[in-house]
Amino acid sequence: MHFHFIVVTNNPLVRERFEGQVPLDYQPRTFAGILEYVRDQIHKGHRLLSHPLSGSVKPGETPYKSIMISAEQGALDTDSVILIEDCIQHAKKFRDRISGLSERVLDDFQLVDCNLITSAIESALTGH
Repeated sequence: MHFHFIVVTNNPLVRERFEGQVPLDYQPRTFAGILEYVRDQIHKGHRLLSHPLSGSVKPGETPYKSIMISAEQGALDTDSVILIEDCIQHAKKFRDRISGLSERVLDDFQLVDCNLITSAIESALTGH
């Protein structure tokens, strides 16, 4: 099967659930680090396929983020560049409130992020 997307994630649950099933780029980075890594991929010609700040959890409240980008590299997509840069700036406004979170809370944040990217993956696979 040919996939037109890659999931970039720092979420161990997403890696566990989707490794070997869809193209996955697991990056053990911070939330901001994931946004910056995706920005670097966009500068290499990938496009954003899911919103970097999807969901109701604000940056600074969760350490986990999964973002779908195009598998293909092409010309620089200025819309993707503008969006990821805006998201990086937005994330920088929130101070880090994740230190000292319990395992249960971290598991909950992993599940929320996993559910969001699962929906995006299902949409990408079915074309809806």
